[in-house]
Formats: sequence, C-alpha cells, structure tokens
Amino acid sequence: MGNTNIPVLGLGTWEIGGGMSRDTSRDSEGIAAIKKAIELGYTHIDTAEMYGAGHSEELIGFAISDFDRESLFITTKVLPEHLHYDDVIKSAEGSLKRLETDYIDLYLIHIPNPKIPIKETMQAMDLLVRQKKIRFIGVSNFSVEQLKEAGEYTENKIVNNQIEYNLLTRHSGMYNVNIESEIIPYCQENDIIITAWKPLVKGELFRKKNKLLEELAPKYNKTIGQIAINWLISKKNIITIPKSTNTEHLKENLGALGWKLGAEDMKRLDEEFR
Repeated sequence: MGNTNIPVLGLGTWEIGGGMSRDTSRDSEGIAAIKKAIELGYTHIDTAEMYGAGHSEELIGFAISDFDRESLFITTKVLPEHLHYDDVIKSAEGSLKRLETDYIDLYLIHIPNPKIPIKETMQAMDLLVRQKKIRFIGVSNFSVEQLKEAGEYTENKIVNNQIEYNLLTRHSGMYNVNIESEIIPYCQENDIIITAWKPLVKGELFRKKNKLLEELAPKYNKTIGQIAINWLISKKNIITIPKSTNTEHLKENLGALGWKLGAEDMKRLDEEFR
C-alpha cells in the first residue's frame, strides 16, 4: 500500500445529513454517531459532496472538530457533473470548507462521466495534490478501461477504486460488471486499494437465511455481519466502509477486525454466493 495506509474499516456516511438532498431533521443523531464512531476507534470517514447535497460533509466537519485531524483519514468524492477542470477545483474547495479542514486525505471521482474528458479531470486532481489540498487521488465505480484511461492523464498514482462489492454482489452491481473477473484482479495487480461499498447489502444478508453463514457465525463466535466484513477484508487490498448510526452496530462492525476466516471457509463463502 506504500504510504497510503487507508484504514481497513471506515465509516460510510450515505444518508447521514440526507440522501440526494439536504435533510437537517436528524443532525444531532448524525453528529453523535460520527463522534461515537471516532471514540470507538474508527479513523477513516467516507463521504461525498453528493450526500445530503453537501450536508453530510458539514456534519462531519462539525463532528471532527473535537478530534486531532491528523489521526483521521477523510475520503470525499466529486460529483460526475463536476468533472470539468474548474468545477473539480471548485468542488474540492467546497468540500474543504464544509469539512472545515485544510486537506482531504483521499479525493475520488464519484462516478465516471463519459461526456467530460477525463484528461481535464485528472489535471485538476494533480493541481489539487500540488496545492496540498488533497493527499491522494482515486476513483469510484470505474471499470478497468476507465481506470487505465484515467491513469494515463495523471502524474499521481490512482490509489483507490471504490466499487459495490459484497457476498451477494460478485459479478455486476449498480455501476459495474466483471467485478470479480476483471476489476478486482486488475486493482490487486496494480496496487490499487479497493473500497467495497454496501458490504452488508443494506441488511439483505441477514434477511436471507443462509445455512453456511449460520454455520460459520457460531464456529468463529462472530455475527453474520462480522463474517461478511471479514470475508471482504481478508482479501488482498480490499477495505470497506459499512454505514451505521447505531452504537451497537458500530461496535459489532469493529468486531470484524483482528482475526481471519480460515482459507477453507473463505473458499466455501466464495463458492456459496458466486
């Protein structure tokens, strides 16, 4: 991972502060959850200018003001319609202001936009790195072809591709196909860290009864959620960002760290859900 060192378990913040539009009705709950997560040991916080139309970033900015900024790793993302050169700069500056920070640890292109030349997007990303406004650059929901093209136009390494990946989403997700056959192997070979979003499939894993998961949970003295997260982070260069505002769930997700599924059980899970 070089000196990127993105914490393997992050806090996802989609819907904290609203979905696609700003929602202030549960601000105190959102701020409390982010603070609680940091107190429990989460140091990686993942957000985007899209979340709550920027309000998620504002809540994070408020929540992290009590903590040492350098101990945190903050990821945010630029909207696909903001990928022209000047718009990328403007978006990053907007995110910095809302997050009340001098720098973003990892800045991602949220979704590829074929209507805007990737060359100008990457040149803007490079400028932001030179200005020390962002530390690392990455992408989200990119195919191998899109990754290769973006890589051609930047003087900085693309360190991260954030994609939908979990026990149930193996081949195709909302934005990508050939996830396990192409995207993941390419990223692993090129030392690009994969951040798996929606690791618990919004609770679907718990609703769908599965004999193997129900067998493995007591075997490892873990919950089904902890098994699902450990399956992800036991793979080379894969990290994940489960979202929760519930203290018990935050604690439970941390329980996926510090141990490993056996090779045979990893294989069984690989095959069971394929």
